[in-house]
Amino acid sequence: MSATTRYAAMSRRAAMTAAALTAMVALAGCNSGGAGAPAEGDMALGAAEGAKVTVVEYASVTCHVCEAWQKENWEAFKAAYVDTNKVRYVFREIPTPPAEIAVAGFLVARCAGSDKYFDVIHELLASREEFVTDPRSTLFRVGNGAGLSNERVQQCITDEAAMAAAEKRAEAARAAGVDSTPTFIVNGTKVITPGSPSGPSMADLSKAIDAELAKS
Repeated sequence: MSATTRYAAMSRRAAMTAAALTAMVALAGCNSGGAGAPAEGDMALGAAEGAKVTVVEYASVTCHVCEAWQKENWEAFKAAYVDTNKVRYVFREIPTPPAEIAVAGFLVARCAGSDKYFDVIHELLASREEFVTDPRSTLFRVGNGAGLSNERVQQCITDEAAMAAAEKRAEAARAAGVDSTPTFIVNGTKVITPGSPSGPSMADLSKAIDAELAKS
């Protein structure tokens, strides 16, 4: 079977899972209760679990608003709060259209392992336009960069158990009331910047975080 044929088979299988995910999580904007609580499958950076401040981001690797937030704010946020261990930063996956491509990206990131997970997520976001137009080449390139062979990438994105786990994570996000990407939750409270074209501003996020850090 050629690589193209194998990838097409993967796409059909991932599309079936993505259809179910999309039905469960209808997101606005590409626009909260239990959204900040610990969840199975959480991927985190910074302070350890039980930290004074936990920042949860719900995002998708095919979301142009998430792409903009990363380009505009990630390095400043990381330097101020993650690298200094002031917060526990948790990234939670929600597939946005084209959902089958987002699901494949998340599966490759998880296959790369916890030490390379965020490298894959951030590279896919940085390459979002390329990713949604040429997912096959992008997944191979980014996967290779994380130490995965092309064959391993194909195995990752056709892993039915992994797809089922992705479905459970998306269902948990829906149950938590998340309706947009990116959504940021600081110690259980959603951060909103009205009118922002790229999600919550760094100023509003910092204000929320700093207020929590200042509490006794």
